[in-house]
Amino acid sequence: WLIRLVVATLFVFGLKRGVGAETLSEFFSRLRLEAHVGCSPSALRTVMHLLERLLLDTAAVWEKEGIAYGEIRPVIGAVDETFLQRMMLVFMDLATGYLLMEEVATDRSFDTWFDRTSDRLKTFGTEVLYLVSDRAKALIKLAHTGLGCPSIPDVFHLGRDLAKGYSLAIFGRLRQAKRDLEQAKQRLETLQQNAQAEQAQVAQAQARVAAWATSVHHWQEVGRAWRQHLSNVSGILHPWRLLDSIRQTSTEVEEQLRAELKAIETLLETNGLPRKQDTLDKVQKQLAGLSALVDLWWQTVRQDLTQLAMTPRWTQWAEDVLLPWMYWQEQLRRTRHPVQKAQMALVLQAVEEVFERHPCTRQLKPELLAGWKAWAAEHAKAFQRASSAVEGRNGSLSQMQ
Repeated sequence: WLIRLVVATLFVFGLKRGVGAETLSEFFSRLRLEAHVGCSPSALRTVMHLLERLLLDTAAVWEKEGIAYGEIRPVIGAVDETFLQRMMLVFMDLATGYLLMEEVATDRSFDTWFDRTSDRLKTFGTEVLYLVSDRAKALIKLAHTGLGCPSIPDVFHLGRDLAKGYSLAIFGRLRQAKRDLEQAKQRLETLQQNAQAEQAQVAQAQARVAAWATSVHHWQEVGRAWRQHLSNVSGILHPWRLLDSIRQTSTEVEEQLRAELKAIETLLETNGLPRKQDTLDKVQKQLAGLSALVDLWWQTVRQDLTQLAMTPRWTQWAEDVLLPWMYWQEQLRRTRHPVQKAQMALVLQAVEEVFERHPCTRQLKPELLAGWKAWAAEHAKAFQRASSAVEGRNGSLSQMQ
């Protein structure tokens, strides 16, 4: 257990989190481990270098074994660059979190991206099902021209574009209203403490306090409505509706997204906020590509079911009972937004009850049911709306430099 403690600490905190050897040495010394293992900074650095080499060697062996074992499923890709001492291009499979590529490059042009990613795909003998990225032209071209796959906009980038365009204006009005309310309250308090103040002045100050309190409440409600609209944009993009887990198509999702964007425009116009057309146009252009993910995902599901020669009854069970049950579990695990998490918990509970009662579920033996669950879980992980996994990792690494 002692060796396991030391290795785990060096791996998690030294290699993954960038904690220095001096700090780790102090930690081990406080545990009084120096009598049992070498805890000097130089000794720990030597062990970490060895661990790093062993991890890379092991990963290479596992990669070769995986390729030799059999057919590898198409990659659900995310690409991003990070800047450490030098620029690095990163290519990740979002469904598994596996880093397909992490290489130093002098530029991030289409040609460089294509050369590096295509080499790795040839090694694995697979292709890209779709590529999630920001709207950088080189990355869109990489998907469409280079890899021959759909380019899916990142839903979180889309939300960030909206937030960047309008949040400052909305919450700037709220901050100003709060400052004006505080000043009005101070003015009223001063007048009330002044015995010589005229009643008309006091009444006027009270009216100002009431007016600014109304303004604060108004902008608080506008802010809540704004946040709800942003949340709705994310909540719409699923193969089933978040409200009742009814199956959706790309067309239906796109219509809902456009309606939500229209509601945002109305909110802005109603409250006299500047209408930034370039921001709205940028978001509008992404809605069709974003919505296309839904039909693309359903297509892969139905290809699998067709190959299995499923009867209509069992197909309906897989599409409307098993898959949503596994999908909402996966989304609940990923989601941090408290309101959406609560909504997902409710819809998951309802779907789970249907799953448990369904005749097809009860008909399957435990080992067969376990196989179906694994199949559904794999498809649930294949619905990837954002490249945050690779971007978050890159951001974490850059902070360690």
